[in-house]
Amino acid sequence: MPLQNRVLPTGEIVANPARGFFMGNRGILHDDDRQLGTARWRHQNWVCCVLDFKGRRRPVMKPGAYTELFFLDEAVALAAGHRPCAECRRAVYLRFRAVWEAVHGPVANAAAIDRHLHRHRVTRTRNQIRQTAPAGSLPPGTFMMLDDVPHLVTPDAVRPYAPSGYGSPRQTPRGMVEVLTPKPIVAVLGAGFRPILHHSAG
Repeated sequence: MPLQNRVLPTGEIVANPARGFFMGNRGILHDDDRQLGTARWRHQNWVCCVLDFKGRRRPVMKPGAYTELFFLDEAVALAAGHRPCAECRRAVYLRFRAVWEAVHGPVANAAAIDRHLHRHRVTRTRNQIRQTAPAGSLPPGTFMMLDDVPHLVTPDAVRPYAPSGYGSPRQTPRGMVEVLTPKPIVAVLGAGFRPILHHSAG
């Protein structure tokens, strides 16, 4: 039985056997039986980490330890409100921070990014904060909702998301769409940051 630790672009955390390319952390969200409670975060520094770092090994959802969350790829992690980890993904974090500062202004540290970002992630009732924007204005790496399915924006199309990978490309729609990726991250993507994508994204 899969654990409830797979994060979707909608911000939901579900049970799904597909593991994904990246791991995340929001604090301890599970109990001694490895079941999630109502909390969906314990701190604001939501990070996106590599699966293998310095040979570290740990049991998943160990009692008293942080809850390991998993994403199909970095674009999904960004849509859910996570940023690159400043430890295990140092070079990527520094690149992300440089683009962040170019569009949002200087920051003292990663915590300052997290505080800014958290205001655009979720409401107090744990609902994802979304925006609307012209579909054609969204940069690659952004997620939009189309026909009730999250779709990844790529340079020449959009691709429907599933936990195991992306589906066949569709023509980018016209008009306004609902955007899942937090507004500050959309700006970072628009300024040139490119997330690492699952191979099914093409």
